[in-house]
Order: sequence, then structure tokens, then C-alpha cells
Amino acid sequence: MKFITAVAGVATVLAGLLLCNPLQAQSPPAVAAGESSATALGVSVAETQLLVGSYRASRLRRADVFNEKGEKVGRVDDLLIAPDGSLSIAVIDVGGFLGLGKHLVAIPVRQFKHIAPKAVLPGASRESLKALPKFEYAA
Repeated sequence: MKFITAVAGVATVLAGLLLCNPLQAQSPPAVAAGESSATALGVSVAETQLLVGSYRASRLRRADVFNEKGEKVGRVDDLLIAPDGSLSIAVIDVGGFLGLGKHLVAIPVRQFKHIAPKAVLPGASRESLKALPKFEYAA
């Protein structure tokens, strides 16, 4: 009985250590002589906490876009990042079948109710999106 109590106690301590240990930021890289340490690389603990519940952009590409009624109105072709690092535009394909008649439009991300796990664009219809100016990628 003492053995079972001791094993349970050790398991409890180990579980407590694992549960109480938050994600650790990467330690800053060593700085060579003559280099500036003004910019630390990696993700800080605070930034790591902001990522909880986030989604990978690669998983959002090709995601169907729906309006608030649950009607499919397009598909995410790409996500564009502004020079300051913010996500700013979702490029939506509202075109035809199998890429034929492809019609791309640019929609500011702020206009989506949410973009993940299901992209919802309130007030959108396939016709209203096709009426928008066609978006073309820069060369």
C-alpha cells in the first residue's frame, strides 16, 4: 500500500510540474563580438500566448467561403500580408468550375465575421462578389 501511495505521489508531483510549466520562449541567440543585440529573434512568451487558438494560413487557403445563410459564395485563393506584417486581404475565387472562368476578388479581412475555422462573409452572394472588380496578382 505504501508503494502505491508513493507512486501516486510522484505521479502527482510530475503532473504538477508539467502542467505548471508554461511554454518557454526560445533563449536569445548568442551575440558575436561586434554585433548588436537590439533585435532578438524568435517568439516571446507573450507572443506565444497570443498564438493560442490561431490557424495556419496554409490551412485557410482553398477554404470555402460562406455567407451568413450558410451558402457557399467562393473559395479562399490566397491571403495577402501588408508590409507592416498584418493580414489585410483575402483573395476570393468566385469563378467557374475547375478553374475555368476564374474570377478573383480582393476582400479586406476585417469584412469577414470570422475567417477560421469557417470563413463567413456576411452579406455576400456569388453574384455580388462577381460584380466586384477583378483582382490580378502583380507580376
